[in-house]
Amino acid sequence: MPVMKTPGVYIVEKNAFPNSVVEVATAVPAFVGYTEFASDGGKPLTNKPFRISSLAEFERYFGGAPPAKFKIAVAAAAVEPDFKVKDAKGVETGYSLTLAKETRQFRLYYAMRHFFQNQGGACWIVSVGGYGTAAAPGDIDGEQLTKGIDQLELEQEPTMLVIPDAVELKQADCIKLQQDMLSHCGGKMKNRFAILDIWGGFEGRPDGQPITEFRGKLGVNNLMFGAAYYPWVRTRLVQETSLSYLDFSGVDFDKILHDMPDSFKAVLTDAKNTPAEWTTAAKTEKAEDAEDWVLSRQEQTQKALYQGSATFQTILSLAARKLNLMPPSAAMAGLYTMVDNSRGVWKAPANVSINNAVEPAVSISHDDQERLNVDPQGKSINAIRSFIGEGVLVWGARTLDGNSLDWRYVNVRRTMIMLEESCKLAAKAMVFEPNVAGTWLTIKSMIQNFLTGIWRRGGLMGAVPDDAFSVHCGLGETMTPEDVLEGILRVTVLVAMVRPAEFIEITFQQQMPKS
Repeated sequence: MPVMKTPGVYIVEKNAFPNSVVEVATAVPAFVGYTEFASDGGKPLTNKPFRISSLAEFERYFGGAPPAKFKIAVAAAAVEPDFKVKDAKGVETGYSLTLAKETRQFRLYYAMRHFFQNQGGACWIVSVGGYGTAAAPGDIDGEQLTKGIDQLELEQEPTMLVIPDAVELKQADCIKLQQDMLSHCGGKMKNRFAILDIWGGFEGRPDGQPITEFRGKLGVNNLMFGAAYYPWVRTRLVQETSLSYLDFSGVDFDKILHDMPDSFKAVLTDAKNTPAEWTTAAKTEKAEDAEDWVLSRQEQTQKALYQGSATFQTILSLAARKLNLMPPSAAMAGLYTMVDNSRGVWKAPANVSINNAVEPAVSISHDDQERLNVDPQGKSINAIRSFIGEGVLVWGARTLDGNSLDWRYVNVRRTMIMLEESCKLAAKAMVFEPNVAGTWLTIKSMIQNFLTGIWRRGGLMGAVPDDAFSVHCGLGETMTPEDVLEGILRVTVLVAMVRPAEFIEITFQQQMPKS
């Protein structure tokens, strides 16, 4: 009310409506890992959280796929070979070969492709280094990844944390990094959720070593702020035609490409040459652009090898198969986003199919999943299963705190995070307001209106709003006179959370005919 000292007309405006609570975003994952580069128009982005919304933006600021380097070796007597070399007539030559990656696989780029293919949206990227700038060239450093997590402490928007490169560490280092992820989400921030992969989750059985060691070594802290998925999935992210003969070392083409027709064998000489040797040849021939000349020769060699040798095609197919074996965390982040956008964060992200997944790396039966879903120590692991006619489905919705009646389900934990953060941000407007009945009524009505909207959308249980939630604030109700003197305003909110129908029982019995 203005001070009126001069005769006249004074206008007084009053707010007709109370402040409102705005629902925060629920599906904004943060990815930490290695990238080809990290630059925004020359400005370095290494160890700086950066928001993107598409794969095109990722490639613009962080580059493309990592180099695929494989080593072909003659299989030892006690080693199961990857393939046996045959001649042009299909007769085995006696050469049994193995195919192995030369370095650990940088997984973030392909993880991002899988994320967006599963309807992922806006996300944050923390690049901790390039493909050749880790502790050793082509290596992955757990400490660098942990420092990348720390950079996210100043960002408010991310609600999930995913590190696909974690599984490329040694098992002990992978577990330590996953503990750091849980500590960040549940200990420091308390407003985000970690999606974990099982180290070695492409092999073994549901009750085998990878699962047993994961449960035994992960610890018990902040388990309600994370979920784990098993097994890995085989995808179509990498096509064999995208690989080159230059991606393989340790190979003597003269010895293994016995099936190549004579008309193609002249190309073997080119296959042995290095780009440096070709560059010298190009300069000798006075080629105008030595680099383009080299690329042309590489393309010709690749085409001849692929068309002329079934063995070479087999090598490419096996290499692509190894690269296409993916941990599922990035795809799950995309599915979380899809379910949140289509149904709401209170819908469990399960009974949905994974796009671009051929099959799970390990087949899981109904009985196998019992040991994954329910565990005496409570560390539930969500299964990824293949069903006839339905594809590859996510068949579990539990957090790692599977024995907790409060935080057993992923959607319950994530919904509560959304409610807490939304109310917290809205209540900041009331800080330093008088701690009186008017303020208490404003906060109470503000939260009630917000929760009513959530209930109407199906986010809370109850036939009427009074059954779904209640908000309490006031002297003698949530506060004592001492609280008021100390400047403390306490609000208590009770909510009836939506839980998934995880087990459906249908009872049949016979009855007497009625006519």
